[in-house]
Amino acid sequence: MNGPTLVMAREPIPAGPSVFLAGPTPDKSNPVPSRRPDALRALAEQWTGPQTLTVLSPESRNGDRADRYETQVDWETDARAQATAILFWTPRDLKTLTAMTTNVEFGLDVTTGRAVLGCPPHCPNPERNRYLIYAARRHGVPVRTTLTDTVTAALALVSTAHPEQENLR
Repeated sequence: MNGPTLVMAREPIPAGPSVFLAGPTPDKSNPVPSRRPDALRALAEQWTGPQTLTVLSPESRNGDRADRYETQVDWETDARAQATAILFWTPRDLKTLTAMTTNVEFGLDVTTGRAVLGCPPHCPNPERNRYLIYAARRHGVPVRTTLTDTVTAALALVSTAHPEQENLR
């Protein structure tokens, strides 16, 4: 069994089982802690596959920003397209984690069969996730309310795409 390897924004994306950590990214102008380290820990706790799981994060290593906006968007688009599963965790907060880009990305990925949606009911603005939840259910996307359960659902998609992984406990 191999633990996950973290690949951050604009780094090369290796082949093999992978999970993209979609959802709102903290803005430097209104910083809040990233929830992606929690997702990485949960993935490490649950991953039992023999291959290394790659975890793709749209956040920049060491906070180094892209040279151009398009460079970042292109990497994120390519990473989501290559990911085995796309884990959307959306603790919506209209003051700090508006998730406006997340809305668009989820709309692009909802029909791929690789998306999982996590929407905590006790986030500051859960009512703003209502449309995402509706669209997810309409298209058969798993909807979960805890990060742990969202990770479990994402790894179930990885297991389906890579049955040799047997990553579910």
